[in-house]
Amino acid sequence: MQKKLKILMIDDHPSMIEGYKIILSYNNLGLEIETTAAYNCEVAYKIITNKFNKIYFDLVFLDYSLPPYEEKNIKSGQDLAKLIKIHLPNTKIVMLTSHTESILLYDIISKIEPNGLLVKSDFSAEELLSAFDKIMEGEIYHSITVKHNLKEMFSQKKILDQQNRKIISLLVQGIKTKNLPSYLNISMSAIEKRKVNIRCYFNLEKGSDEDIIREAKKSGLV
Repeated sequence: MQKKLKILMIDDHPSMIEGYKIILSYNNLGLEIETTAAYNCEVAYKIITNKFNKIYFDLVFLDYSLPPYEEKNIKSGQDLAKLIKIHLPNTKIVMLTSHTESILLYDIISKIEPNGLLVKSDFSAEELLSAFDKIMEGEIYHSITVKHNLKEMFSQKKILDQQNRKIISLLVQGIKTKNLPSYLNISMSAIEKRKVNIRCYFNLEKGSDEDIIREAKKSGLV
């Protein structure tokens, strides 16, 4: 008797989950699919962390943007993915998002290392099935927007290095530019040069710290 493939689907749109279920039922590997659905972070959290009735999942389909679970400080699918890594370490993670911002996609890959990352506008039913096949066979799958935006981002890697990201983070925390050298151990002139690169990345010819913060938030960096 063939083993069923158990999939946890986490998305705040029930119609999306139903669509994924229907598409995956036609998978080319001939796998029988058994799904469990969660429509927000609270329900997903309780499923993932349930110690007394642990359900094993082969795969999780996880939307990035979800209604938060404030009590446990779970604000997004990325926070849930970190829990999956801890509580369900053998489960493959496929993250889906409507976001296309390079920095956000990079953060997902660098912090979560999902088995698949797909921008929702990229894929048809056929491509979702192709991605599913490759992921189940052990490959890492990135949809076309992910590949394109990461390639573009890496071409500007100096703008996104650790120091520049730290500068943005400190500005968001309310640290004034004049006080940044004491946090970063680099000179004010070096900081100003880095801020020029940061503004360039956000397409700001000029701009205050508030403009950088606003663009960083819009891009999903913070």
